[in-house]
Amino acid sequence: MMRDSGAGIVPRALRERRRALGAIIASALVLPPAVWARGGGAAESRRSGAPTPAQAEGPFYPRELPLDRDNDLTRVSTTAAQARGDITDLSGLVLDVSGKPLAGVQVEIWQVNAFGRYHHPADTRDRPLDPGFQGYGQALTDDQGRYRFRTIRPVAYTGRAPHIHVALTGRGFRRLTTQLYVAGAPENARDFLLGSIADRALRESLIVAFEKRSAADGGASLAARFDIVLAQDGRFSLFTAVHPA
Repeated sequence: MMRDSGAGIVPRALRERRRALGAIIASALVLPPAVWARGGGAAESRRSGAPTPAQAEGPFYPRELPLDRDNDLTRVSTTAAQARGDITDLSGLVLDVSGKPLAGVQVEIWQVNAFGRYHHPADTRDRPLDPGFQGYGQALTDDQGRYRFRTIRPVAYTGRAPHIHVALTGRGFRRLTTQLYVAGAPENARDFLLGSIADRALRESLIVAFEKRSAADGGASLAARFDIVLAQDGRFSLFTAVHPA
């Protein structure tokens, strides 16, 4: 028998469960090499085949999904105004750890508007709403595992680096919720949630370059690519915790 600080005697069964959990977590961080599809920005430095790490969902996932929930967050069907901010084409691939593209995966994103406020009733910060910004969108991956969104470059707000929430659901794997970050944003160095990923390669896999493009190219001034690797056994869900937005 062993003693647990402040908890008295720890039964053998509980010790064995803790030991098993530790082994699972350790194995999640050391995976065999696999085929990796070329990505943009820091995706090149990602460990081959390593699943995208989970991040907290936060409190601002929509309580009720909006009627307008397509993949263009810069336009809302009820208004002619376009979203404020730097219009960005966000795209990428969804793959398994062998590098196989996954079709029919639902990708959801949500983020603050250009003023740093979520389109959510619980966000009562003294920042303007943007009637032209949808705030949330959905897309399905095609037969080559590709997805695409039109959105804005995320902005920082108190306590957080610029980020976009991403969630994936589909057959054969647990829901993955994560966040992507902007390469070069000074707030990255002090963001507690990004910094909670101890493995440098995994941490950098969430940091994405937002690169300038021709304004005539579909109206977007920036382009970003975020490739996502899914562990179909859902092992990274072990790291999910409740944190602020």
